Amino acid sequence: MYYVTALGELLIDFTSISNPDKANLCFEQNPGGAPANLAACISKLGGKTAFIGKVGKDMFGSFLSEVLNKHGIDTSGLKYSEEHNTTLAFVKCDNKGERSFTFYRNPGADTSLSSSEIEFKLIDSSKVFHFGSLSMTDEPAKTATLKALEYAKSKNLIISYDPNLRLALWKSKDHALKEIISVLSMVDILKVSEEELEFITGMGDNEKGTEFLFKKYKISLILVTRGDKGCYYRFGDITGSKPAFKNIKVIDTTGAGDAFLGGFLYYIISKGISKIDDIDKAMLERSIVFANAVAAICTTRRGGIPAMPSINEVNDLIKGDI
Repeated sequence: MYYVTALGELLIDFTSISNPDKANLCFEQNPGGAPANLAACISKLGGKTAFIGKVGKDMFGSFLSEVLNKHGIDTSGLKYSEEHNTTLAFVKCDNKGERSFTFYRNPGADTSLSSSEIEFKLIDSSKVFHFGSLSMTDEPAKTATLKALEYAKSKNLIISYDPNLRLALWKSKDHALKEIISVLSMVDILKVSEEELEFITGMGDNEKGTEFLFKKYKISLILVTRGDKGCYYRFGDITGSKPAFKNIKVIDTTGAGDAFLGGFLYYIISKGISKIDDIDKAMLERSIVFANAVAAICTTRRGGIPAMPSINEVNDLIKGDI
């Protein structure tokens, strides 16, 4: 049984690295894509995962397939495009590790995933179905995503969703907002940044924004990641926050949100949770502390998938606090 089957983009992050010659910025190749990052995180921690997506039949696609296999992720749901190249993202980091993106995806192989290519047996064998919004920017991947989501919902899986707002990949802000909110009523766990929460709700207040989402879409659990301020959560009418780990030397925040959610999902599933209602406040907060530790370690390394920590590294950082 898989902890999670994740569907969505798998791509190459070309991440900027320090270079004394400012005129010639250097980039290193790192495997990435938010759903793939999450699957790799859970696998690295010790959970079993599967991935559904599409890459180009090119050198980058071969590299990404090798990486997923190396991390123990089931790649029977990974398909290859003869017509489109693997999506590339150039990621420039500032001195605080914050990022700006430039994408090469017009179209990318990930957007060409069709409904007929979905391996539904992977969803049948999973406890959680996870997806993001970037597989809904273009057809046929949008329809494929919705088919997989509806199937997972019909099988009573926990549905996990990370909008992962990247406006450069949408036709417009209005298009992004329309598609991002279109699936919220089917979601059990929503992970958003404060920026994404404000984009979706128009509210800059975490309490009011999450209350709006809970009342309108009946989302059981909303996790708002706040960078070095930790995480705010809403679990029905219960709200609270847990601080981030301190004294962390941040190098690159790429994949930190994916690491957080991957850590959270790993923790609750490893404790035997099969439905959201089985979580109580104490377990929820322990899960968030664990997830904060996973994300903190991720930020101390470059890249998405390569930055994911082991369970021993996480436990060492927490030092028995859970």
